[in-house]
Parts: sequence; structure tokens; C-alpha cells
Amino acid sequence: MLSSLNLSLKLDREEYVRQLTRRQIQLRELGWQIYRQKRPVVIVFEGWDAAGKGGAIKRITEKMDPRGYVVYPISAPHGEDRTRHYLYRFWRRLPERGQIAIFDRSWYGRVLVERVEGFCTEEAWKRAYKEINSFERQLRDSGCILAKFWVQISRDEQLRRFEERKQTGYKAWKLTDEDWRNRAKWSVYQQAVEDMLLKTGTRTAPWTLVEGNDKYWARVKILSKLVDMLSKELAYKPADPLKS
Repeated sequence: MLSSLNLSLKLDREEYVRQLTRRQIQLRELGWQIYRQKRPVVIVFEGWDAAGKGGAIKRITEKMDPRGYVVYPISAPHGEDRTRHYLYRFWRRLPERGQIAIFDRSWYGRVLVERVEGFCTEEAWKRAYKEINSFERQLRDSGCILAKFWVQISRDEQLRRFEERKQTGYKAWKLTDEDWRNRAKWSVYQQAVEDMLLKTGTRTAPWTLVEGNDKYWARVKILSKLVDMLSKELAYKPADPLKS
């Protein structure tokens, strides 16, 4: 799956600004419809370290009413979350009706980092595919709109971004020893990702694969997919500001 993506896809700066503004305005309008129709929305981001997940989330929320969404940055569980079933901390963070919950990493950690790093047993992560599919099917059956994005970058591009972060003062905090350790296990993680996409990309909760080497292209693709998905789910077509 991942090898079939064309990571050379790009947008120039002018077209990026034009399409980004267009989609952000439409998302703001759809955000109001989410509230009016009382539909809960869950948006999941997974991807390589430095793939641009945070930047995409920033562009999604930039022009939306801050009362209508919450962003959850997910890391290793702590406290009560650590003593419960791994899905517990996500169940209790699900949005109320009319709200959007955005997960920067998610329950897929069970079949990615926990699998690769040995934080759970082989039996546990193999069982998780069925558990996750059931969890997502329950969300969809309850009326929740669910969008899942995997942001793919090349290994060379990841290294370039790591080096850029190391050299840039205000970005240096983003780069940790754990990022370098994960990078050393690229091939192992890649197999885990392929298995995840194959076994959890269902008809009710499909994955959207995003070519992420060019951040402009990735951001516009993500926002465009969200506009299309929300428009269909809400049976509401937002105005196109480029045609007005």
C-alpha cells in the first residue's frame, strides 16, 4: 500500500494558499452544520514522526469556532488510563453530539508502537485489530462521523525534517531521543503500518492515505477530504468561495 503512493506530488505556494483558504472557509461552514445537526465527529491522525500531523491539525482548526472542537495529543498512558483497557481513555474522550474530537495519534498505538516496542503481548496486539474494528463500527452505528488519516513520508524526507528541527531553535523541542530510536526501526514499523492499514481499513471506517513529502499538498488533500466527507455525511454542500 505505502509503496504505491506518489510522494513527489506537490503544490506551489500560490495554489496552496488559494486552496487552503477555500477549504478552511468551507470547513467553518460545515462546523456550524455539525453543531446544528448534533453529529459527533472523530478525526484520527497517524503517521511517521515529523510527517506533518500537527501542521495539518493546525490548518483544520485555524478558522473554526474554538468552542466546537478539542484536540487530544496522545502519548503513553498514565495514571488511571494505564490501569484500564487500552480503549478506555479513548471512550472517555469521545465527543458529545455537535462536537469534533481530533486525535493526534490514537488507539492505533496498540498495533504500532506497542506492538513494535513490546509494550503488549503478541496475543494482545493481534486481538486488537478485531477490537478496533468493533469500536469504530459502534461509533459509526451511533451516528458518529469518523475520518482516519495516515500521513506518509519517505525515510529521506524524515531525516531532512529531523535535521531541520535540530538546527532550528523554536522547533528543537519537537525532536527527542525516542524519534531517533523509532527511525532506526523503520522497516519494522513499516510492516506494522501495512498490517494496520490492511486489517482496519473497513467499509465503514476506511483510511485516507496522504502523500506527505510536500506539506502543502498534504494539508490541502486532508482538508479537501474532510470537506467532501462532511458534506456527504451532513447532506449539506458548503458554498465555494472561489466561485462567488
